Amino acid sequence: MITYVLVTLATFLIMEIITWLTHKYVMHGFLWYLHEDHHQPKYKGIFERNDLFFMIFAAPSILLFYFGINPVVNSKFFIGLGILLYGIAYFFIHEIIIHQRIKWFSRTNSYYFKGLRRAHKVHHKHLGKEEGECFGMLYVPKKYFF
Repeated sequence: MITYVLVTLATFLIMEIITWLTHKYVMHGFLWYLHEDHHQPKYKGIFERNDLFFMIFAAPSILLFYFGINPVVNSKFFIGLGILLYGIAYFFIHEIIIHQRIKWFSRTNSYYFKGLRRAHKVHHKHLGKEEGECFGMLYVPKKYFF
């Protein structure tokens, strides 16, 4: 059982690296047309094209859940769980804490959340797909805390 907990935790942590790479080279690369409206909002709606990435990133987790219980529970299930937990954390941090698409925690004075918002604001100051920085989500470089 401890192995499965470690697999889930390792997957969650590895997802930060995958998120950074995907954000920099896919979202700011060949799939910029889906991500662009996140940097350059043109309309005030509930959803952006960028929100399609939630479905794209959910697909591996769903498949791993399916193949991780068939015929018996195995490590694939817990890799899928790590991806799911990262997705939940991403939604909470990015959509609620940073962009406040849901108005919870709008007055938090957390040292970490302030650094996180500052780093994300620097990321969004670049309106194009080039010259970006701070592509991760949970890891925040020290310089954004001061």
